[in-house]
Amino acid sequence: MDYEHKEEYVKRTQKDYSLAFKLHVVNEVEKGLLTYMQSQRKYGIQGKSTVLKWLRKHGNLNWNKGLYMNKQKTPSSEIQELKARIKQLEKDKIVLNIAIDVADEMYNTDIRKKFSALSLERLKRQSEE
Repeated sequence: MDYEHKEEYVKRTQKDYSLAFKLHVVNEVEKGLLTYMQSQRKYGIQGKSTVLKWLRKHGNLNWNKGLYMNKQKTPSSEIQELKARIKQLEKDKIVLNIAIDVADEMYNTDIRKKFSALSLERLKRQSEE
């Protein structure tokens, strides 16, 4: 076995962590690249709550006590949720447009024209105020 290429595990102390290093770890966790536990293993951070303290102090997300970290939304997971929400709203819009078309046919009305006219009147009143 070649021992020259094997990385040696170095036990770190709190004094070893620069602000730049802390911010780097926090950034990786908040981007969703690593969990806080994975970052502890990757960087050899000894304390179980050290990274959590950094996240609470330097993070942009809500890392309050009592919340489990796997339930926190990272920006990438929040983007995915928002994309799914947009798709659902687009489907809802199609259904509502069909309902308007059906109502127009059944009651011989023109809801869109009436609504557009009312909207224009409201905009004119607001701009005059």
